[in-house]
Amino acid sequence: MMRDIEILRDLANQYAECANSDCNLQNVMLHRMVNDLKQPTPIVLMDEIPWEEFEYEEELTLLCEKEEYRKAEQYFRQMLYRWRHFRGNMVLPPYYGVRKIIHHTGIGISAKADECREGFGTARVYHDQLQEEEDLEKIHPDVITYDEKESKTQWIEIAEAIGDVLPVKLTGQPTGYEIGCRTWDEIVLYKGLDTLFFDLVDRPEFMHKIVRKMTDIFLDTVRQYEEQNLLDGDAYYLHSTAYRTNDLKPDQRKVRAKDVWGRGLAQIFASVSPKLHDEFDIQYMVEAMKPFGLVYYGCCEPLHEKIEILEKIPNLRKISITPWADVDVATEKMGSRYVLSAKPNPAYVASSPLDRDGARAELRKIVSAAKRNSCSCELVLKDISTVSKRVGNLPEWEKIALEEAQRYWD
Repeated sequence: MMRDIEILRDLANQYAECANSDCNLQNVMLHRMVNDLKQPTPIVLMDEIPWEEFEYEEELTLLCEKEEYRKAEQYFRQMLYRWRHFRGNMVLPPYYGVRKIIHHTGIGISAKADECREGFGTARVYHDQLQEEEDLEKIHPDVITYDEKESKTQWIEIAEAIGDVLPVKLTGQPTGYEIGCRTWDEIVLYKGLDTLFFDLVDRPEFMHKIVRKMTDIFLDTVRQYEEQNLLDGDAYYLHSTAYRTNDLKPDQRKVRAKDVWGRGLAQIFASVSPKLHDEFDIQYMVEAMKPFGLVYYGCCEPLHEKIEILEKIPNLRKISITPWADVDVATEKMGSRYVLSAKPNPAYVASSPLDRDGARAELRKIVSAAKRNSCSCELVLKDISTVSKRVGNLPEWEKIALEEAQRYWD
């Protein structure tokens, strides 16, 4: 155990030095300016790294034996590796967070599917478990319980090991994905893709009852997180994107939904018309996002033709624009009112060697569109399934992205 602690303390020392550096503080300021719509140079971020392809990198080799220490060690090694090799404008929180342990009862239903594994992926055909109105009785609110005793035990263990080197905080649940309103991306798991789309047209009243119930469950979940003080009011990332802003000032003693970001998405509605998207998602999303201080909407679905309906969402601040969206159309509609959370195509870093010309052309188009329409902008490379085991692809992409981001003011 003493050896484990020595390893952790050394890593925590290195991490603390980086987290307190001028570079990190400047990046935090940049994140705030972008989210405050101040239009500085676009942020460059990379996340969802295929770490399994970096297994031969000595810097990432885990040496601790105790499980809880290995978890902290992995965090430090991965964050330091990113900082040293493809930093972009990432920020390092100036503390190590021990997440509060939260138990869920579930909502009474879970996905059932037939699977087919081939190559890199798995195909699933989901069973329709919501065929009749009586099936809705299967669904009930998710009851949340905070395990305070075990949470504090884990916090104390890490704090005693490294707390004098780096602050150790007991943190709540970050909003973004864990507490994101992704109602339709859940419903499709209980109905299946084809059945869901057919029922939107053939049985609209029934589908409204489903989404009504799921929205009520989400709002009840938010209420429980608030009442038990389980929201993270000191986060630095919002599901891979920049979180910090001067417009949210939570009281850390009691964090409320209005003190943090809300997140909405409906990826499964990528091919649904704006009219149907509005009727079946946005009208419920308006209610679901009302408790939150600021809102980030979207994930991988193209939203360039839906900006008008998204504007109905209260406190909307950031919109995800994916490789499958028209960034010129999106930015023209967004203007300076929203943050352009652009998601460059990870396919460019999946090739060996890196498709430099393709990556540069895409990034230049995004930055040019943002500049032309006065959009605050972040370039977030995520969903990186592979770099073809060529770990140098990410530093190369970072270099190109930073060069193109600088063009915002050139």
